[in-house]
Order: sequence, then structure tokens, then C-alpha cells
Amino acid sequence: MKSMRHFLFLVFILFPFVYGFSQCNGIVVDSTNQVKIIKVWGTHAQRGYAYGYLQGEEIGLLVNSYLKPQFGGYYSYARNMVSSGNNLSFDSIYIEEAQEMVNGMNAAGTNVYAVDYIDILVANSFLDIAKLLGKSIGMGCSSLVSWGEATEGTNLNSGAIITRNLDWTVNSLLVHNQVVVIHQPSEENEQNFALIGFSGMMSVLSGFNNKVGVFQHMMDDFSGSSSTGMAFEPVWLSLRKSLEINDYNADGVNNVQDVKQVLADHPQGYADGYIISCVASFESGNDTLIGMMAEICPQSPQLTFRYNTYPDSIPGDNVYTANYQISRNNAMHFCNRYNAVKSAMGDGTNLGSEEHWALMRDHSHLPHNIQLMQFAPEFDRFRIAAHNGTTPAYLNDYVDYSVDELLNSTVAAQDLATSELQVGIFPNPAADFVSLTGLKPNQKVQVQIWDMGGGLMENFSYAQKPISLKSLKPGVYFLKVSESMNYKIFKLVKL
Repeated sequence: MKSMRHFLFLVFILFPFVYGFSQCNGIVVDSTNQVKIIKVWGTHAQRGYAYGYLQGEEIGLLVNSYLKPQFGGYYSYARNMVSSGNNLSFDSIYIEEAQEMVNGMNAAGTNVYAVDYIDILVANSFLDIAKLLGKSIGMGCSSLVSWGEATEGTNLNSGAIITRNLDWTVNSLLVHNQVVVIHQPSEENEQNFALIGFSGMMSVLSGFNNKVGVFQHMMDDFSGSSSTGMAFEPVWLSLRKSLEINDYNADGVNNVQDVKQVLADHPQGYADGYIISCVASFESGNDTLIGMMAEICPQSPQLTFRYNTYPDSIPGDNVYTANYQISRNNAMHFCNRYNAVKSAMGDGTNLGSEEHWALMRDHSHLPHNIQLMQFAPEFDRFRIAAHNGTTPAYLNDYVDYSVDELLNSTVAAQDLATSELQVGIFPNPAADFVSLTGLKPNQKVQVQIWDMGGGLMENFSYAQKPISLKSLKPGVYFLKVSESMNYKIFKLVKL
């Protein structure tokens, strides 16, 4: 399995831009192994707008060709679940963020399917709505959390780690629209975090901040019903809060108890049965602050929490989950994957990062493995392998990222400023050719044309001649004109 270590400061020059009269607070920083990494910053509204502007085409495609077919003739009921406010509740900041995502799509000219903010919220409460409508969703995910004695004497040096399989029904629209979205909030009570999912997700199916990682699984053996009129919070938005809000439980530190508090704030439970795996850095101290599994559902007991001291047969400083209840009602439902991991890990020690990866790769995946990922806060690692449309994630190359660079690197203010380069483009929109205006005789500049996803389409020197657009498909592009350290970037519409 080949590893690629990525340093994101090398690619920040890819896509900073200024357009029109308003600034898009977002960039595409990487696109490797099927996963596009996007960074957005500012307020909830600004981050939503930037996300929609950068990913409008992909978001619209997933809503129209994946989400709507999943609900079929019940899609209007799904929208009503969101709009009525009786069955699901959304914080106003997330409603605003969804609205601005749509505004960003409209501004970019990519909202060809007329997506609205209700569609965005349906996408981000997909599992909850499915249960309320009586649909069965099985994902098959699994996670292993280890720390302390389990990783002592390895390259992790007692540090904490989680390796997680995301197993979902393989769909080409999903596997070709995988994203990691890095949020850098400007709100005082919020902190940088990353979500890992699919285009249009503003919530956390998988995610982490500098100290805590949190991941959602289905509780497949939960057979109970879910009552309507309970105003459940979508589970993915609760998990986002646990990462985004700085020290959610106000105890002075970020650890898994922040996740527990978010869930405990919803004593009615959630719309379906879910298992939440959590990890925090080893410096958190007590075991109950480092590794936790939560089993949550809409029926009593709604909230059950499991730590490494629970007699679940997994040894030492390790906590594992697949998709069945262990501690809720003392179910002890051990599946084949659970027993395979238990057998392969021996006494549960000497689990370095590579051993951890191999354990979950070889013994805990399902055939429909969309993503295999690893988060180790002290080791400064986020690793991800992804399904490529033909081969499941666990068989594919992975990419390693620095957590610190991924979350905390910033785009320099000067990179976003309009430079002194005196140049314009005409005509715009254009059909076959566009010309640069305002250049002096014999002035040579470099021209680059990018598609909306950050892909470089053209790169050439310009010297007073029309630029042919005949090789480009109709759509929206970015045209960058640069001379030495100065540049301008234009939004170009190809007819």
C-alpha cells in the first residue's frame, strides 16, 4: 500500500481568488485519490457561500441524481420533515449556512437543478429522515480506538488513535464526489475542524478538530420505531457541534466528554439507532476522556456510553465497535468483525499506527468499503484511502496529511488581494475567443484557466492575441493573469 504525505502549504497557490464585488472565503487545496479537500473560513454564512460557490455543480448533481432517487416518491415528505419543524430541528446558524450555500451556487452559475436550502438540509439529515419515513439504511461501518498501554512502545508513544471503516452502498455519484471540508470559523466560541463526507455535506459523518475525532455508525440491530413530532436534532449536526464549538461542556479542555454532553443535551435520543465512536488526545488524562463509544436511539435507554473498562472482551486500552449494540441493555452482540478484530489484536498492545491500520484493513472492512481513514492527534496524522469507483478503499493507496497543516494553515491575506496588474478580459461571457485588455505593447503575461473544481485546463504565455476557448465545454471557469508576483483572477463564462 503506497503512502503519499501531503504538505498543504505547497498547494495553497492553487485557487485563491477574488471575483466581482464580494470575496469567496474558500479554496480547493488538494484533489488526490478521489477526495477533494476544500478550505472555507469566516462566519457560517461566509463558509456556506464559499462551499456552494466551489462545489455547486457537484452538490446539485448529488441532490438531483442521488438524494432524490433514494427517497423516490417520498421526497416531498422528506422536505416536509425539514420545513415543518415538528420532526427535525435545526439551529438557525445551520439554516443560514445552507441558504448561503445555495446563494454561492447561484452566484457561480452552477445551480442548474434549482437546489434550495431545504434540499441541503434534507441531505444533511438523510439518515434521520429515512428512519422517520420507515426506510432501512445499513452502512456497516467500524472503528477501533487505542491509546496508553495499547500504543506504548510504538511510534505513537502512548498517543491516541482511531482507525475507521466507512462502509456504504457503492454509488458512482458518491465515490466520485468525496470531500474533506476544513472549516476555520471566525466566531469566538468556535474552532477549526474538518468533516469528511460527500459534496453538499455541511455536517459530520466523520470528522475531527485538533484534539477530538468523532465518527457515526448505524446500530443495525436496533429494531424499534421512531416517533414523529419529537423535533429530533439530526445526528450529523450534533456531531458537528461537538467538534466546532470550542469546549462544548465548558470544563476547560477538549475531549470525548464534549461529545457526550452534546448527545446528553438530547435526552429524547435521536431519530434512529446510531453508534458514535470518539477519540481524544492522550494528554486528556483519564481513560474516560480519551476513548468512548456511544449507543443512541429514540427508545429507552436513549443514551448509553461505553469505555475501555466495560467487559466487552476487547483487551486493554482499546474500544471497538462495528454495527451492533454492546453495552445498551448489556446486549453483548458480537458480530464476525468484532470477533475477528479481537482475535487478531492478541493482548491489545504494541499497536503502532501501521499495525492499527492493518488490523482494521484486514479484519474489519466490508466489501462496500468507501473510505478507510485514521486520525491520531498527537502523531499529527490524518490518513485516508478512498473507493475509486472500481476498487474498495481498503485495497487502494492512502494519503497522509498533517492534522496541524490541514486545520491550521491559513491563506495569506495578500494572496486574496486584488493586485496592481492593470488588465481586463473581453468579451465575458464569450463563445470562442476572449482577449486581454489594458496591457502595454509587448507586455507578456502568463495565463491559466481553471475549472470550477480547481483543475488546470490551460497554461500559456500571452502576447497580444485572442485566447481560444474552443477546447472548453460551456460553463464557468477561472482565468488567472499573472506577471511576476502580481495577478488578477476573473470568473469567465464560456458560452
